[in-house]
Amino acid sequence: MLKVEHIGIAVKSLSTSIPLFEKLLNTPCYKTEEVASEGVTTAFFRQGESKIELLEAARDDSPIARFIEKKGEGMHHIAFEVTDIYAEMERLQREGFVLINPEPKPGADNKLVCFLHPQSTNGILIELTQERQPL
Repeated sequence: MLKVEHIGIAVKSLSTSIPLFEKLLNTPCYKTEEVASEGVTTAFFRQGESKIELLEAARDDSPIARFIEKKGEGMHHIAFEVTDIYAEMERLQREGFVLINPEPKPGADNKLVCFLHPQSTNGILIELTQERQPL
């Protein structure tokens, strides 16, 4: 794993949370994006080499909506950048970690992503990310 790529934070409202994080981090939100497959709208902030990703549910049945209903707003996941997501997924499975998705899928910010089940990571949702290659 190369670095912490971003920390994902579940929020009820981007319209409320973006200004709050702009003040907190003293930097503007540089991008918002909808990820329809996950039922989420994201907002990104850059801090050095890492990013903060705010996640707002776009649908009532999305994973973020369920997370907020169960746990409230707060840290949702930690994402690690990898150079070869397929090799890293294979390595982690050999080490006994449980993958939520068996194949990488398109994520926000031009990434391929895969999540590790929190039951195999001491309750923390881990995301692997790799920059998608241009077609």
